[in-house]
Amino acid sequence: MFKGAMVAIVTPFKEGKVDENTLAKLVEFQIKNKTSAIVPCGTTGESATLSFAEHERVIELVVETAAKRVPVIAGTGSNNTAEAVRLTRHAKEAGADAALLIAPYYNKPTQKGMYLHFKQIAESVELPLVLYNIAGRTAVNMEPETIAKLAHDFPSIVGVKEASGNLEQMSRIKALCPPSFALISGDDALTLPVLAIGGTGVISVVSNIVPHDVAKMVDEFEKGNLKKAREMHYKLLPLIKAMFIETNPICVKTAMELLGLCEPGLRLPLCAMSEENLKKLKQALDEYGLTAEKKRK
Repeated sequence: MFKGAMVAIVTPFKEGKVDENTLAKLVEFQIKNKTSAIVPCGTTGESATLSFAEHERVIELVVETAAKRVPVIAGTGSNNTAEAVRLTRHAKEAGADAALLIAPYYNKPTQKGMYLHFKQIAESVELPLVLYNIAGRTAVNMEPETIAKLAHDFPSIVGVKEASGNLEQMSRIKALCPPSFALISGDDALTLPVLAIGGTGVISVVSNIVPHDVAKMVDEFEKGNLKKAREMHYKLLPLIKAMFIETNPICVKTAMELLGLCEPGLRLPLCAMSEENLKKLKQALDEYGLTAEKKRK
C-alpha cells in the first residue's frame, strides 16, 4: 500500500467551492497513468483552508472514485489532537485505506508531546497510519528516535512521509525502525536518493501533472534499471524545481490550469503567481514538452 508513485492530489475549486466533477476526473487520470495511491487533503490539497464538511467530502469522493483500484491514504492531521482523531475516524468510516498525519504545527510540541499526540490517535482509531514530518511547515522536526518509538509501540503506525530534506536523518529512521516500516519521500527531488537508501516511494506533487513519468522512474529503480531511473530523475528535476518557485500548491495548480486539467482556483492566503514566476513556470512546461496544446490525456 505504501510504495511506488503516490500523488498528493490537489483539491480543485470552482466558484469558491470544491469542484467534485473535476476531482473525480483527476482521480481517474491518476489511476490511468499508473499512480499507486491517492493522497487527498494533504498540503497540496489545501487542507488548511478546507472546512470540516469539505475535508470529509473530498475524502469520501476520492474513496468512491478510486473504488479500491488503488489505495486512498487520507490526510487527517491537525495541530489539535481531538480534531485529528475526528478526521481519522471519519476517513476510516468513509473507506480510506490509511491516514496521513502531519506533525502538529504552530503549537511547537516537544518530542514527548508529539509521541502522545500520535499515541492517542493510534489508540483511538484502528487504521494504518503514516506520519508526516515537514518541519518547514510545522516548525518542529520529528526526531528519528521519536518516529522509531512510535513505530515499535504501535503496529498501526506503519510509515513516515519524510520531507525534512535530510538524507542522514532518513537513514537513521531506516536503521531504527522495524524492517517493514515504510520510508516515503516527501520531496519530489529526493525520490531517487530516498529509494536508494531503502525508501518505498514518494508522495508526489509533480505527479499531479506527469504521473506516468514519476511512476515509471520508481518502477525502473525497482526493476534494477538504475541508468534509466537516473535519466528520468534528471529529466524531471527542472520541472520539479518549477513546482516550488512559489509556495506549494500555487505552481502545480497553475500548471494544471495551463494544461487544461482543472480551472484556476486557490484559496487565500494563497494567491496567483507573479508574472515573472509565471513565465518561468511556462518555460519549464514547454521545455519538458508540456504545453496547453499538448494536454495530458
